[in-house]
Amino acid sequence: MSIFTPTNQIRLTNVAVVRMKKGGKRFEIACYKNKAMSWRSGAEKDVEEVLQTHSVFVNVSKGQTAKKDDLVKAFGTDDQTEICKLILAKGELQVSDRERQSQLESMFRDIASIVAEKCVNPNTKRPYTVGLIERAMKDIHYSVKPNRSTKQQALEVIRQLKETMEIQRAHMRLRLVVPAKEAKRLKEKLKPLLQVVESEEFDEELEMVCLVDPGCYREIDELINCETKGRGTLEVLSLKDVEEGDETL
Repeated sequence: MSIFTPTNQIRLTNVAVVRMKKGGKRFEIACYKNKAMSWRSGAEKDVEEVLQTHSVFVNVSKGQTAKKDDLVKAFGTDDQTEICKLILAKGELQVSDRERQSQLESMFRDIASIVAEKCVNPNTKRPYTVGLIERAMKDIHYSVKPNRSTKQQALEVIRQLKETMEIQRAHMRLRLVVPAKEAKRLKEKLKPLLQVVESEEFDEELEMVCLVDPGCYREIDELINCETKGRGTLEVLSLKDVEEGDETL
């Protein structure tokens, strides 16, 4: 990056521009190519890796930075890092059709990989391959949304695929131990959250090994902590209950 006079001009190279119109004026920020989409998808967490500079521009290609008064008028602040984050999140990313297509294809593969990692055929307990999930996504004509994270979209894909194929989130295997005094009451509250109870022992305390939907883990953990006042324990024995081998259609 080279800085030259006048002082409100900055020259940058290898730039991806994100643009936003606000308060009747145009504002732009300069990002590294490929990083803006990664930030929006949730793959990149460090804004320092995304922004070429924390300056807000009126025209990146000409190196013209925005005036402080204009920033305050449009955004209510002159904190350029915060303004950059806002533009990064909600602005219009200026990329070529070829770059946009490449980024969408990459996100499509990432979504398929997350689905394949999280799911199984409920009848065989075997995971699906990434390639098979990609074909299934094409069959339902799934369209990638560049402004949403790949994880959010993967959960949406799972919901849609359930309408056309045998697929579900792989169960987690948990061991829970609760004092005898709370066992009966707590067991009734836990029952709707447990998919399969593999073993159950009751002596001075209740010990259960069970399979649950991963989406229920936090609720189960909070329920045990609250009902036992921290005396109960919850242990993850395995993140996924799966059989060996890949599933085929």
